Amino acid sequence: MSIFIKKIYNLEIRELTTLEEMLAQFELMKHLYSNNFTIEKYEAYLTEMLPHNYIQIAVFEGEECIGLSGLWSGIKLWSGRYFEIDNFIVHPDHRSKGAGKFMTDYINAKAEEAGCTMIVLDAFTGNFTAHRFYYNQGYYPRGFHFIKTLNEAGLS
Repeated sequence: MSIFIKKIYNLEIRELTTLEEMLAQFELMKHLYSNNFTIEKYEAYLTEMLPHNYIQIAVFEGEECIGLSGLWSGIKLWSGRYFEIDNFIVHPDHRSKGAGKFMTDYINAKAEEAGCTMIVLDAFTGNFTAHRFYYNQGYYPRGFHFIKTLNEAGLS
């Protein structure tokens, strides 16, 4: 892919597009969720997500995946074409190496190339570290993402 320099220092960006590539990063994804997030649940969800424009952007240091973000593409009436960042994680032992910025810069370049009008994401209201990071990357809150939980036990 020519949209962005894929390697910076000892970090490399890879786009994960297959179920097998994504499942191989399960241990990193578990840092986001509670103990009831299983490989079986991850595989079932990914199997449903992949046919709907879902990929993952991964940062590798050598062969170790240290950062990962889901990425959806879609179109809405109010915004036109957009990208949505989903499940953004940098391994706690590898934070402050630039992996997060590397991913957001890559996603930004990819969105511009795709003709997107915006990139959107959700961050939990109490995750102030994530808020600071996203503000520093040029993101800002535009509204509220309301939810109505119907099955608390089913949540990851």
